[in-house]
Amino acid sequence: MSIKVTGEGSLNGADADADYRPSEDEPFMNARQLAYFRRKLLTWKEEILREAQDTLATLQNEPLREPDLTDRASSETDWSIELRTRDRQRKLISKIDAALRRIDEGEYGYCEVTGEPISLGRLEARPIATMTVEAQSAHERHEKISRDE
Repeated sequence: MSIKVTGEGSLNGADADADYRPSEDEPFMNARQLAYFRRKLLTWKEEILREAQDTLATLQNEPLREPDLTDRASSETDWSIELRTRDRQRKLISKIDAALRRIDEGEYGYCEVTGEPISLGRLEARPIATMTVEAQSAHERHEKISRDE
């Protein structure tokens, strides 16, 4: 039995057109673009969660038992790096969830500082972006000045 999926009836409102990319030639943050970014964010979140599960399973199944101190130290360093990576990704999940909330609230794609549209290229590269490149640069300059004082 085969099921035909159309753009309207697909899972989570996602487009059936896997080749779709948002374009400047269409209205900004139209339903198709929002569905595209929602799908992109959900896929990213699922990938992070899957990697975290794999790390947890490996940690549980492969305890550190190297008899050589150097090998053990190397393994512990590797795991420390892996766990720091997972912690950064855990924080990233909250940013992904915030972006999904902005989609639901109709605020996604607009700068939280200026209210201007964030470029599609920026959103494609960093779908959790909350500021335009210009606003982000100004924010980072302000942070640097504050740190240097």
